[in-house]
Amino acid sequence: MKLETYVTSKYENYRHHALPVVCNNQPEFIININPGIKYQKILGFGGAFTEAACYTLSKISQKNQEELLNAYFNPDNGLNYNLGRIHMNSSDFALGNYTYVEDNDLELKTFDISREKKYVIPTIKKAEKIAKQTIDLLVSPWSPPAWMKSNGEMNNGGKLLIEFYPLWADYYLRFLDDIKKAGLHPFALTVQNEPAAKQTWDSCLYTKEEERDFVKFHLGPKIINSKNKDIKIFIWDHNRDLIVERAKAIFDDPEASKFVAGTALHWYVSEEFEKVGKVHDMYPNKQIIFSEGCIEGGPHVGVYETGERYSRNIIGDFSNHCEAFIDWNLTLNEIGGPNHVGNYCDAPILSDTINDKLIFNSSYYHIGHFSKHVKPGARRISSEINSENIKQICFQNPDGSIVLVVLNESEKDYILQFNINENKKTFKCLKKSIITLVSRGVS
Repeated sequence: MKLETYVTSKYENYRHHALPVVCNNQPEFIININPGIKYQKILGFGGAFTEAACYTLSKISQKNQEELLNAYFNPDNGLNYNLGRIHMNSSDFALGNYTYVEDNDLELKTFDISREKKYVIPTIKKAEKIAKQTIDLLVSPWSPPAWMKSNGEMNNGGKLLIEFYPLWADYYLRFLDDIKKAGLHPFALTVQNEPAAKQTWDSCLYTKEEERDFVKFHLGPKIINSKNKDIKIFIWDHNRDLIVERAKAIFDDPEASKFVAGTALHWYVSEEFEKVGKVHDMYPNKQIIFSEGCIEGGPHVGVYETGERYSRNIIGDFSNHCEAFIDWNLTLNEIGGPNHVGNYCDAPILSDTINDKLIFNSSYYHIGHFSKHVKPGARRISSEINSENIKQICFQNPDGSIVLVVLNESEKDYILQFNINENKKTFKCLKKSIITLVSRGVS
């Protein structure tokens, strides 16, 4: 068995360093791995091509633009991203509210995505060139045009007026058609970003019954009867706290459920990973994807614990049958924007547009402990440890290699051992560290 080990730690300042960790000490805990027990297939990892991220990228030098995109999408020395997310109409991480049609255009004759051709589409195409493959995109709306809504504005919640349900469903189809013509590759859409949140930015509220009926009578039939019938529909696109209730309302309705591939989730509010697992247990034939998460409250430069939040959430969700991880903004500027309502956040790589430099946060390296090693098509496999202080997860890649990721958030070093069939290795897991162990040639 050939073993590769990679370490990121708080105190030694390792950042995905290839380091020997194998030792001969007596193990304190054992991780038992069983490749014979397989779970979900992994779709991959990625981030969001928001207008804010792509605009910010344009404000730094060409050299740094290339470095940033390579850091995410290069399959050899980057994070090996293969997924992305884009907003249909504006999100809060846009330069302002916008739509693709003129007011009261009931036939979508003025539909025009030219705005996306300035920053977003060119960035995606550059990323694809670096990745040497297409980037599969998840499409999400934050708000319909103001004139379709009960409150007459894109921000501050409001609801899609019932009389515009058919037209709004047509809007998705037109957007899918136009981005495909522009050379993009959507694989799925969500019905609505955060449908239970009345935000000061672009937002639209749906009860579980309203989301069910919009899919059942409008969006689902129109997608399945169009040339975009291969596009998957995901519901919810919001936090774990209410994920079970939302899934139940839609998947218990056979006519609505038949149009829906699965559930998308965010990490805000809580880390109730067991609720993600409950959705899978109730509806094992439905997919689960992670569609958004970020560190709120502006940049957190130099903070190690933000990276731990990423790893903890990836382990928690993937241990409960999640198939994909899509981070929020690929990059933001030095204040965590631009954001047209001041909702500043962090990103794994910040672009200092004043001093023209890139800032790599701990989150970037923590994501890499998964995305650099767990390939699309990998399967999660059984792995168990009798310790509350150590979190771990294991995958088997299509080439047979086994990837074990171990997270130690405690202030104590541990000696661990993993067992795969007859293969055993003992290793040191540093305090406040994450280790990826890649085993090849396991018999």
